[in-house]
Amino acid sequence: MPRERLLRCCSWGVHLYTALGALVGLLAFEAIARDDFRCAFIMMATAVIIDSSDGPLARSLEVRVHIPEFDGALLDNIVDYLNYVVAPVFLMLQAGIIRHSGGGLVLAGLIIIASAYGFCRVDAKTEDNYFRGFPSYWNLVALYLFCLHLSPLANALVLFALAVLVFVPVKYIYPNRTELMRPLTLVLAFVWAAATLAMIPTLPAGNSILLYTSLAFVIYYFAMSFALHAHPARVAARHAMSEEIRLRDN
Repeated sequence: MPRERLLRCCSWGVHLYTALGALVGLLAFEAIARDDFRCAFIMMATAVIIDSSDGPLARSLEVRVHIPEFDGALLDNIVDYLNYVVAPVFLMLQAGIIRHSGGGLVLAGLIIIASAYGFCRVDAKTEDNYFRGFPSYWNLVALYLFCLHLSPLANALVLFALAVLVFVPVKYIYPNRTELMRPLTLVLAFVWAAATLAMIPTLPAGNSILLYTSLAFVIYYFAMSFALHAHPARVAARHAMSEEIRLRDN
C-alpha cells in the first residue's frame, strides 16, 4: 500500500536521524583531538538535541510497527554510549579534568565500565518512567567541571561518586516522561536548556550567570529525584514489587 510504503520510508528516516548522532560524536572526537573544546561541547549539545527529539518522532510514527526487523532502541543506546560516555571521558582526559596518570586512567575506566553496566541493565528505565541508577550524563558532568575549574582532587571525587551512583538503584527523573512534577520539571528543563545552550558558545571563558542558572536545575534534578524515590507511596510500591518477585522465585 502506498501509505504503508510512505510510513516505512519515514520510519527509516527516523533511524537515519538517530544514526546521525554517531557522526556528530565523531566530529566531537575530532574537535577534542584538536583541543577545540568549545566545538566539542557544541557537537555534544547537538547530539543531545537529536537524542531528545528522535524518541518522540519514533513513537509518533510507530517505527517498530513499520520496521519490526530493525532495533532502533539498540541503535539509540550505541549512539548514546558514544556521545554521553566515551566522548566526554575523552574530553575530560584531554582537557586535564582527569589527570593523565595511572589513577586518572583507572578513574576513566571506572566511568566507562560503570556506564556500560548502566546501559545494559534491562531495568535501566523503569515501568513508571524513571532511570534506575545515575543516568550517564557524563557530557554534562564534563561541561560543568570544565567551567568550574575545580582542583584535580575535587574533580576525581565528583567523578568517582557519580560512577558509584550508577550501581545504586535510586530512581532518577526521566525529564520528559516522569509523570510526577512533570510540568514543573519541563519548565525548569526549558530554562536550563536555554541557559546551557547560550553558555556553550562563550567557552572557554564561560558566563557565570548562565553557568549557575544551569546548575540550579541540576540541584533541582537530584533533590527531586531523591525526594520522589523516598516518597512513602513509592517505598511501599518497591516493597510490594520485591515481595512479588520473591514469591515468584520461590
